[in-house]
Amino acid sequence: MNKIYKSIITVGSVFISLYAFIIYAFLELGVAVHPGMKSNFQAHPIGIYLHIFASLIALAIGPFQFNEKFRTTKTHLHRILGKVYLLCVLIGGLSGLYMAQFSFGGTISHLGFGLLAVLWIFTGYKAYSSIIRKMIVAHYHWMIINFALTFAAVTLRIGLGIGFGSGIPFETFYPYLAWICWVPNLLVALMIIRKEATRLTH
Repeated sequence: MNKIYKSIITVGSVFISLYAFIIYAFLELGVAVHPGMKSNFQAHPIGIYLHIFASLIALAIGPFQFNEKFRTTKTHLHRILGKVYLLCVLIGGLSGLYMAQFSFGGTISHLGFGLLAVLWIFTGYKAYSSIIRKMIVAHYHWMIINFALTFAAVTLRIGLGIGFGSGIPFETFYPYLAWICWVPNLLVALMIIRKEATRLTH
């Protein structure tokens, strides 16, 4: 992947992680979300706090795990951070799956966020099982897919900005954002993997 794209992904991930930490650690729960979502957040604080804090840790760690120099020179630290990352994916995924049933926007949102959580957990498991069996390439590919889903935290907020900026009512665009925030990410990840596989076979 182009270094510029990697830098953008890293900056975006760290920025959103810090933003989420400040908002959810120091401000009233729900203060930064649409009024229609605030009541859901406040009704399920444990679920939302588990999801937010586990997810922001995974988001902050993720980009650095793909740095080739870091992986080869700091192997022990890479493994430790990898375990922390996958533990956060498990916690964030389970709590996200629980919270999906309360997401704003009805069935479309419930299904979008619910499927995201299931795929996030599943791909995390596949990444872990691959590295346990010393399947390095498979592990790397599953991690690309998994982090693409983690990065939904960033693309969700980009989508919110575009939605609000376009003047489309929140109630109209948000249910579809539950899908748009991660499906394109997943497709890009699959394209990257396919491109790498093609390069290795030629």
